[in-house]
Amino acid sequence: MRRKIRLLATTFGWALLLALPASAAASNTTTCTGELAPGSYGRVVVPEGAACLSEGPVTIHGGVYAGREATFLLGGDEAQTTTGTITGGVHATNPDSVQIHFATIDGGIDIQGGSGPSGGPFEVTWNAIEDNHINGAVTVDGYDGFWFGFIRNHVNGSVRMNNNVLEDPDANEYVTNTIHGSLQCEGNSPKPAVGDSEGSANQVTGAETGQCEGL
Repeated sequence: MRRKIRLLATTFGWALLLALPASAAASNTTTCTGELAPGSYGRVVVPEGAACLSEGPVTIHGGVYAGREATFLLGGDEAQTTTGTITGGVHATNPDSVQIHFATIDGGIDIQGGSGPSGGPFEVTWNAIEDNHINGAVTVDGYDGFWFGFIRNHVNGSVRMNNNVLEDPDANEYVTNTIHGSLQCEGNSPKPAVGDSEGSANQVTGAETGQCEGL
């Protein structure tokens, strides 16, 4: 299913959505409802139902905040180029999709809930957190999209993946990560596995508990 997701992102994403620019307010908050152009930003807010897409490189100093049924995408898993730095963490509540590749994230990631397996700019929803350097804790709890991959990240902090119920039977791929902290997984369906990512075992310095024990 992973290859199909890549094709969806290519086909539906950039051509349809990059016509709408982000807008910066005097308070140094950027409301992003289309393209986030290369550059430096304060806080980036993706409002309810909007999509914010960027190839980078970007420097974000005040964190990223995504609302209900919002999509935030930075980079892609095939480009393999640095997409920038996010300071202040990534925060999302009931989003459609959060997709971040080849970035440095200072302040961790906190994704709470989701908006179901269909919708958004790609017709299906998924989280893809891949090839990033993350300083801070990572929590993804209650995501209910179509697919979720947490792959090839270096994390300085604990990682908690709980109650993520996905539609794709090959979802919840948490592999090939280096985690300087603990890894906790509970209540995920399907159970976290390598899937078709062809990944390797996680390297975890702390405890591995629940469904991710030994993964």
